[in-house]
Amino acid sequence: MDLDLRKLRYFVAVAEELHFGRAAARLHIAQPALSRQIRALEDELKTVLFLRDRRGTVLTPAGEQLLDDARGLLSAADAVRRRLAAAAKPVLTVGFMPGIVVTPAVRVLARREPDLTVRLLRTSWHDQVEVLHDGRVDVGVVRLPFDRRGLTVRPLFEEPRVVTVPAGHRLAGKESVSVTELADEHLLQDPDAVPEWRDIAVELRGAERAEVPPIHSVEEKLELVAAEAGISIIPASTAAFYTRPDVVAVPVADIAPNRVCLAWLASRRSGSIEAFVEAAATLIPHES
Repeated sequence: MDLDLRKLRYFVAVAEELHFGRAAARLHIAQPALSRQIRALEDELKTVLFLRDRRGTVLTPAGEQLLDDARGLLSAADAVRRRLAAAAKPVLTVGFMPGIVVTPAVRVLARREPDLTVRLLRTSWHDQVEVLHDGRVDVGVVRLPFDRRGLTVRPLFEEPRVVTVPAGHRLAGKESVSVTELADEHLLQDPDAVPEWRDIAVELRGAERAEVPPIHSVEEKLELVAAEAGISIIPASTAAFYTRPDVVAVPVADIAPNRVCLAWLASRRSGSIEAFVEAAATLIPHES
């Protein structure tokens, strides 16, 4: 049996809203038409996906399973559409992490491939790999660590990491610090990203670990640092790019450097990606 992607999109909207009226408004269709499409999908699958009564709409176990599967199917279908559109005209979308300037590589690529249109998408720790899998990006300039499954990864360079602290912090005036000097501090990121700190951190030895708020950008992270909510370990280039007077970056002498890599889907075969990979050599810092 073939699954109708349009019906799957309708199903996902209802499953996420758990309300036929809101889902219909989100999809810009009439509610009776949406109900008919969901009933048709249930008939095709020979299973009930929703339980509906006066109290509301809930997913059945089969509906919960379909929601898990449908999101992946729809994401894959969207990725195929993006790649087909890109194949129809030469367009390469490059993802890049904060603090990394990709302009030199883009300029080199433009000279070598004048008919190629290059688009850029700034990514974050949370989506730098996701955008490769869902087709929003063809190749990414990424920072380790991340899940490498399904990707070709090529190292570019390493760079030191620094600790960002409020301007009035006890460590703000130091030329460099050791990780042991940070043991009493609250880290505003996943401790697994800084194993050296995790191994000696005071707050991780207590019965309860301090909460780390959801952080979606470097700007949010630095706002929290400036507000004295904690410290953050970031790559030196990121700290240099996002300078502000109320936050100070201090080198950490005994912490592993950040590794910058190129990544793309292992299943992709693209001359444009290969051309960018060659041009990306211009991103490697040269010691003076």
